[in-house]
Amino acid sequence: MKQSQLFTKTRKEAPKDEVAKNAELLIRGGYIHKEMAGVYTYLPLGLRVLNNINGIIRDEMNKVGGQEILLTSLQEKEPWEKTNRWVTNPDVDVWFTTKLKNDTELGLGFTHEEPLTRLMKDHIRSYRDLPVYPYQIQTKFRNESRAKSGLMRGREFLMKDLYSFSKDEAEHNVFYEKMKQAYLNIFRRVGLGDKTYVTFASGGSFSKYSHEFQTVTSAGEDLIFVDEAKKIAINREVYNDEVIADLGVDKDAIVEKEAVEVGNIFSLGTRFSEALGLMYVNERGENMPVVMGSYGIGPGRLMGTVVELLSDDKGIVWPESVAPFKFHIVRISDKEDAVKQADGLYEVLTQKGIEVLYDDRVGLRAGEKFAESDLLGLPCRIVISDKLVAENKVEVKIRSTGDTHVLSREDFLKGLQEHTPHEKQ
Repeated sequence: MKQSQLFTKTRKEAPKDEVAKNAELLIRGGYIHKEMAGVYTYLPLGLRVLNNINGIIRDEMNKVGGQEILLTSLQEKEPWEKTNRWVTNPDVDVWFTTKLKNDTELGLGFTHEEPLTRLMKDHIRSYRDLPVYPYQIQTKFRNESRAKSGLMRGREFLMKDLYSFSKDEAEHNVFYEKMKQAYLNIFRRVGLGDKTYVTFASGGSFSKYSHEFQTVTSAGEDLIFVDEAKKIAINREVYNDEVIADLGVDKDAIVEKEAVEVGNIFSLGTRFSEALGLMYVNERGENMPVVMGSYGIGPGRLMGTVVELLSDDKGIVWPESVAPFKFHIVRISDKEDAVKQADGLYEVLTQKGIEVLYDDRVGLRAGEKFAESDLLGLPCRIVISDKLVAENKVEVKIRSTGDTHVLSREDFLKGLQEHTPHEKQ
């Protein structure tokens, strides 16, 4: 993409009412637009990042047997009343509700256990139909009382929610462990692996524990207690001597850290299947309730967390795996030879299928372009100047390390893989 054709503009300042670093940098970089507290529009660059994150999530969900669907946001109240989670329950205070013109009450879904359980009654009848793992990446609505953390706490946001339907606890537990590893793979691939911990939390009425995935950051709203040696953590809500003994962690080695929850997985048991009548006939001809699980990740929250952790005083530092473009060609001369060299390099990379943002804008000082490039945070900057063109060279700068290399144009094209950062698989 040529930057002259990009309609979004960078900003020197974020909105005065924006206090979260992730939102400040993303707004200044032209990645997102703030509609209101907790509600953001994704602009072209931001949508590319979001789609890259979604692609990683889809890949990991498909590897464990997930099948993608798309459920509706508008929700009838009937299945939610059967599980006692309609808006009349004071413990569920996040509903946005509306009405049809005939006064029929509807809600905007904040999760989807109920509608999907009801839907699966049309598709699960026998043990031969199980297990099944549908998932979606879909917009959720939650009437949060506070939304001051940018993309990390929203009122309208994307969620990847997968729901498992199994014959029994044993089958469920096998898949649950697969999902735990799939989530760790996702966080590693987006650049958060070394800061994200499997965290034991309350299982509510479903099981003794649920598992959160908490990423350590001062911007987080949670407090966790980490055993670095075992790479596990305990949420403060369940942190006590009994849990410490249960998990076998060293109390003297535990470190307290601030963190943000970037994902969670729950065993649901048969609560929803029994309430909504999702049964199957087993091998002995008996009617049995389906055993369920729920597994959630917010792609937007993940994007915000990446920015919180992977940024510096100049701007964002995107990992290559989620960056909107891998390369940023920055031309700092408008003379004919420089334009010809930069245009040619852009065409070569584009033809190779390499994602490139090309700053072809005229009349801007080099310092302005470099400052914007740092703010945007693309992994690799390629500088084209009059001096470099005269020597048939380019300057390559790695955003994450600041390392700079001056190479011949030919050596650069030959060594693309060597001189750019790579995602560790």
